[in-house]
Amino acid sequence: MELHIIYTEAEMLLSKECLDKHAGFKTSLGPWEQDAVIEYLTDEYDLKPSAAIQVNAFVASEAPTCLLTFS
Repeated sequence: MELHIIYTEAEMLLSKECLDKHAGFKTSLGPWEQDAVIEYLTDEYDLKPSAAIQVNAFVASEAPTCLLTFS
C-alpha cells in the first residue's frame, strides 16, 4: 500500500480540482491540525517510522508531497 500526502494551504473545495491537479486523488484530511493528522494516521496505519516522525518531517520540509512508509 502506498499513501501519499499533499500539503496545501490553498482552498480546494471540490475534489475535481484535486483530481485535475493530482492524479489518483482519493480524499482529503482537512483542513485538520497537524496533531489530528498524526492521530488519525497512528490509529489507522502501522507506519514505520511513526506517523509523528514522518508528518513532522514533511511539515518541516519544503516538499509539496511525501510518500509515507509502512512496516
